[in-house]
Amino acid sequence: MRYYPIFVNLENRSCLVVGAGAVGKRKIKSLLDSGAGRVTVVDTCQPAPGFEHVLDQDNVTFLCREFRAQDLDGQFLVMACTSSEKVNKNIGDLCKQRNILCNIADMPEQCSFIVPAVVSRGDLTIAVSTGGRSPAMAKRIRRDLQESFGQEYADLLTVMGRIRPLMLGQGLETPENTDVFRTLVNSDLLAAIKAHDLDAATEILKESLPEPLHANIPELLDGFV
Repeated sequence: MRYYPIFVNLENRSCLVVGAGAVGKRKIKSLLDSGAGRVTVVDTCQPAPGFEHVLDQDNVTFLCREFRAQDLDGQFLVMACTSSEKVNKNIGDLCKQRNILCNIADMPEQCSFIVPAVVSRGDLTIAVSTGGRSPAMAKRIRRDLQESFGQEYADLLTVMGRIRPLMLGQGLETPENTDVFRTLVNSDLLAAIKAHDLDAATEILKESLPEPLHANIPELLDGFV
């Protein structure tokens, strides 16, 4: 199956995780790290020591009991992670009836979406999917990407994020803005940031940015070189 790749905004969204074992814990953490508005966790067992601080967060509700169909009420996204294939399938079937996005552990054919292997560098997110055919291969590719994309990519992205509103505020035509953005990302600015070379980074920005923005260069590079 070929999946449609999508990044979902979970802000102010309610999510449900059924099962708080090893897999469930990873799902819970990933939802919280992605800014989910509220996460409800249902499990028959008390959380293992060391995980209570996650479940004690203000936007997390932990219910120590069996899953109930009404747990799906108001949910935007559901993760079924119990050790029971029967329970997980039942959750998936109920979600299909209600048109709720659902991911079921180890049952990609029953999922409405699958969770890719992810490499994160600040605001940069790279997702890898093998269509559910080989999670092991997806993880292998993720390791390769982790070696190729270091912290300098997150730093460059932050600098570009600082530059963008300043450029748009110049009132230039779209093609002119686009040329500057493309010039910067294809320049040696990434290498200069990685090497913490302030002089080189400053010179690249002076060559690429409109003169009225040259005075902003120190603040653009603050904290990175």
